[in-house]
Amino acid sequence: MNIELLNDQGQAASTYDVPETVFGRDYNEDLVHQVVVAFQANARQGTRAQKDRRTVRHSTKKPFAQKGTGRARAGMTSSPLWRGGGRAFPNSPDENFTQKINKKMYRAGMASIFSQLAREGRLAIVDSLKVDSPKTAPLAAKFKAMNLQSVLVIADEVDENLYLASRNLVNVMVVEPRYADPVSLVHFKKVIVTKAAVEKLKEMFA
Repeated sequence: MNIELLNDQGQAASTYDVPETVFGRDYNEDLVHQVVVAFQANARQGTRAQKDRRTVRHSTKKPFAQKGTGRARAGMTSSPLWRGGGRAFPNSPDENFTQKINKKMYRAGMASIFSQLAREGRLAIVDSLKVDSPKTAPLAAKFKAMNLQSVLVIADEVDENLYLASRNLVNVMVVEPRYADPVSLVHFKKVIVTKAAVEKLKEMFA
């Protein structure tokens, strides 16, 4: 399978042969949805908590008389029925949101995403991506010349200069193949992969 090979101006200079096992699979929407949801769920910390009627701040005084008012009887204002009362089934701070995805399913889901990006023209190959200094301006000028506003770059190696130059750019993310995640692949409008990174992706997801 051939994918366009971009030059420094962002134009398709030629094509590059990529493995069908990673970039030529059929799109499995259900599997991709499951992989994306599981990735987002596993990123949740589960640190939020709610208070029940025992821990909420309240007075233990009986709000009104038991009889004679015509209202439903109430013992204290911490009841879940009352405004400001505790929750009936509160969220606990140690709640576990993790979802298990088998390695085979994850590899197939990632390959399905890469294949769909290639079909939609949102995936391109470059020879390499190097910067001489940890300056943001030259890298930003290079992306502007290539007409890339929202781009995920998967480089075979992210050195210190490339990391420092790209971290302040909005809608730009530079990662190594092992850190490529399904949410970022779906989110960014364009995905740029270096030639050496293609081989690593083949080893990981083929």
